[in-house]
Amino acid sequence: MRAITGLWRWRGNPLCRTSDRAEAWVALTALLLTVFVAPLVGVLVGGAAQSALQRSVREQHEARHRVMATVVRPLERSPLTVDPEGASSGEELRSRVLAAWSGPDGSRHEGPLLVGIDRPGSGDRFALWTDARGRAVARPLDSATAATHAVLAGIGTAVVTAALVEAARRIVVWRLVRRRYARLEQEWERAGPDWGRTGAGS
Repeated sequence: MRAITGLWRWRGNPLCRTSDRAEAWVALTALLLTVFVAPLVGVLVGGAAQSALQRSVREQHEARHRVMATVVRPLERSPLTVDPEGASSGEELRSRVLAAWSGPDGSRHEGPLLVGIDRPGSGDRFALWTDARGRAVARPLDSATAATHAVLAGIGTAVVTAALVEAARRIVVWRLVRRRYARLEQEWERAGPDWGRTGAGS
């Protein structure tokens, strides 16, 4: 409020140039856009992302099925085998096994898989996600993770919007300052021939 009051008083000051007024209005507009519009854009984008992600969560949970698989035999383990989705559940290191499982349609499947078992042995059982045909797929996205992604999308959009507003403000102010200096140089050129002469213009 002080900035707005100061701007209103400054507009009537005889020392206030047109470029000063323009620069102040640009700063005020940028401030209002940053405070009000950027968060609003973030909320709208976050809401849209939340709707899309939650719809994807529902679709994935409808299309993917959790079945139990059995370890046929362990396979050679790679020291760099890591599951990026297992970090939240504490199952970072993964073991390669040859596993057998039955799909939701009753079909039998067998193939190499990564499992969160430290020392897998033949006969060990573990949970596996498959599609309707029994093919192994990634674990479906959960609602909490989708909500986190939506919040991050909203915050990121708000920050980017505020940064764009600030960049636009700086560009406009830079152009105003350049125009001000150009006019100042023109005034100096006009006053140049008589500058420093005693009684010049008399």
